[in-house]
Amino acid sequence: MSVQFLEDLAAGQKYRSGKRRVDAEAITAFASEFDPQPFHLDDTAARGSIFRGLAASGWHTAATTMRLIVEGEFRPAGGVVGAGCEELRWPLPVRPGDELHVETEVLELRASKSRPDQGIVKVRNTTFNQKDEPVQVFVVNLIVQRRPGS
Repeated sequence: MSVQFLEDLAAGQKYRSGKRRVDAEAITAFASEFDPQPFHLDDTAARGSIFRGLAASGWHTAATTMRLIVEGEFRPAGGVVGAGCEELRWPLPVRPGDELHVETEVLELRASKSRPDQGIVKVRNTTFNQKDEPVQVFVVNLIVQRRPGS
């Protein structure tokens, strides 16, 4: 799959990722290392929490989203390089057995005034579960290279 330079992108374009299943072992392994709270580590403890059952850390969802984006159709020239996050929400928890996929929508783009070889692209990455319910919404500005000679 070829990369998309700034000139190849336009507001409204959408790109999709493949799918990735999240199991209980991955949820507890991630949480053990990075977010060791009871509702991410133990189903019994999680049942008594706001989640009412084992739930992946939001940071686990974010990391999985990043993996799906990098392996998906959206291939900005220069890589997926963030310049700042404008929004990050987790409308629903990710549960064991959920199969996630991401839709990336180009919202805005502009050429850089100080660096003529690159621009900024604002995208909304929405991570969905297997029921097509959004589990994460992430709006970010990315640095994207311009086509050489543009």
